[in-house]
Amino acid sequence: MVAGFLTLALAVIGAVLPVPYVVLSPGPTENTIGDVEGKPVISIKGRQTYPTDGKLSLVTVAYQGGPGTRLDLFSALKGWIDPTIAVVPEETIFPPATTAKEVEEQNTQEMTNSQDDATAAALTELKIPYTSVVTVASMEKGLPADGKFKQGDEIVSVDGTPAKDRETVSATVRKRKAGETVTFVVNRGTQSLTIPVPTTAAKDGTPIVGITMRVGYRFPFEVSINVGDVGGPSAGMIFSLGIVDKLTPGPMTGGKSIAGTGTITPEGQVGPIGGIQQKMVGARKSGATFFLTPADNCAEAVKAIPDGLKLVKVETLHEAVQAIDAIRTGKGATPSCPTG
Repeated sequence: MVAGFLTLALAVIGAVLPVPYVVLSPGPTENTIGDVEGKPVISIKGRQTYPTDGKLSLVTVAYQGGPGTRLDLFSALKGWIDPTIAVVPEETIFPPATTAKEVEEQNTQEMTNSQDDATAAALTELKIPYTSVVTVASMEKGLPADGKFKQGDEIVSVDGTPAKDRETVSATVRKRKAGETVTFVVNRGTQSLTIPVPTTAAKDGTPIVGITMRVGYRFPFEVSINVGDVGGPSAGMIFSLGIVDKLTPGPMTGGKSIAGTGTITPEGQVGPIGGIQQKMVGARKSGATFFLTPADNCAEAVKAIPDGLKLVKVETLHEAVQAIDAIRTGKGATPSCPTG
């Protein structure tokens, strides 16, 4: 009896002990050509738009666990049993030495960046010209640029050399010797600022100032995207499709319910994402019958296709547009993820 009691006690204690795992489950979906809380997900001002119909839904993954809110063993075991849920090591979602808040902030920034890239990709697809600019994404603490720049500063020139891309800015800084001053001209809102910054040597001796750059854009009209608390870059492709739908005559989907996922580059390349199986489940629960799948996710996706959902393989935004045209008209074949 004593042995049995001790075994039971150990089992109970073990079940409630925190474990370094995160449970991934299907998250909410949002129709990018619809509304959220009474507001359009995609709003366009300064350009003619057209009525839409059906659904072009983004899909998400919800997670439980992580630093400060670790799962107990019992919850992890339940997740392992449920085929619609994934249990992954904590470091898969939260890299070592990062907090949940830092990961959330990074996801928010990635979502903002993906919205800009999605707009650029849509305009590229529609052959609408726009201008690329180099902006300051962040400053590394303790390095010379810290406190001199603000996130979003548009870099106009470095030592008189126009900042046409990130590579030009980096190459100009590297021409200096560690300890020398490099002069930036930036636009901050309506102000033009000249900012002298001393360089310092990186570990390999390369002169740096300590800024991280990203490519921003100046579009000929305003595109704003409202998705609430959704974070990360994986909705990029579906945002682009929603923008294309609103800027072109006739409903793209023909009233059908289509979901999809995938990162997007300004040139329209679709990239892979995480949580594909949970996203497919969420898509099907929302009523989607077609799921636009990044080509690099196909091998994983075909292992757990929900009943009633057809996978459509896409590598570019243009392929996605063509696939939706085929779905709407019933003419032509859509590329599918191989199952063999």
